[in-house]
Amino acid sequence: MPPLVYLNNAATSFPKAPGLGEEVRARIEEVPYHAGRSGGPAKDPQRSCRERLSGLLGSSDPARLVLTSGATESLNIALHGLPLEGQTVLSTAAEHNSVLRPLYLLRKKKKIDLCLVPCDTQGRVRREEWRRQVREKRPALAVLTHASNVSGAVHPVAELFAEVHESGGLTLLDSSQTAGLLPIDANRLGADLLACTGHKYLLGPPGTGGLYVRPGIELAPVFVGGTGVRSDLQEMPSEMPTRLEPGTPASALFAGLAWSLEWQEQNPFSFSAMNDRLGQLESGLQEAGARVIRVDGERTPVISFTLPRWEAADAGMILERSFGVICRTGLHCAPLIHESLGSLPGGTIRFSLSRFTSDDDIAQALDALRCLLHETH
Repeated sequence: MPPLVYLNNAATSFPKAPGLGEEVRARIEEVPYHAGRSGGPAKDPQRSCRERLSGLLGSSDPARLVLTSGATESLNIALHGLPLEGQTVLSTAAEHNSVLRPLYLLRKKKKIDLCLVPCDTQGRVRREEWRRQVREKRPALAVLTHASNVSGAVHPVAELFAEVHESGGLTLLDSSQTAGLLPIDANRLGADLLACTGHKYLLGPPGTGGLYVRPGIELAPVFVGGTGVRSDLQEMPSEMPTRLEPGTPASALFAGLAWSLEWQEQNPFSFSAMNDRLGQLESGLQEAGARVIRVDGERTPVISFTLPRWEAADAGMILERSFGVICRTGLHCAPLIHESLGSLPGGTIRFSLSRFTSDDDIAQALDALRCLLHETH
């Protein structure tokens, strides 16, 4: 069996930050302690994680950063916590199901009118249609992914959100594909709310993430329960972030995310080098005969393609079992974008790189693709 090549970082990163496993294990094995609920000498892992993650997202107030189990929980807290009854929500065909399904549920319950703007052939929202819908619908909220998890195309978020603000609406950004890759400043991007996950390019453990909530925005709690403080109240405390963080926190996991964030700060990587490898991969795929979804302009290290005479799912299975190349196939939980990309019904094969992807990884993946295509002749 050839050496393992991991090209599925848009789903979850591998490897993680060095030392992450040891850090999580150490926190699990220490005496439990939670600030506000019990005394103890240990530092508060949530505070450390909150401060680092808040700073990464451009917020100077860690209290506005809610720790969650990931982007899915963050997005649900935002979408179900905002007072949207009877109003229009604007989103796009590029969105992941973690956005689409909460919106569909709100529409099914007749709480919102939903408007979805189509994408172009690269996976970016059609600008003129977005502008027209903002002008005509005057949405109370616009929800947008920072970058497509299928094509890697990065949206011009600041420009799109500025148009929504001009019409009086709020904005929610899904940064699942960009946090840890691109500089993110919620204020500069115009994001009133911003969801992120810890297990992708932040190199942290699964089960971690966050939701930034701009000062002045108040969300109704989606989950309620114990907080360890103000236990005399019948409702959740009003203070942030306690208001949106009931239950026992995953302290060991948040300690792990804090570890990963600190490691990344101390070990910056070359985004241009990663893009160079992506370019090598794209050229090699095209030369081998793959149909590559081309993306111009700013993008993440994601590339989607299809192969002649191969179903995407079958090709992905052979790549892993016979060649040791781990990738992702199908619709990638973003079903609407594939009509614009021309990849229905089976979706695409997706390779996604990380800072750890090597030239040897690229060469092995391309050799595997050539062998796969040769077998079909």
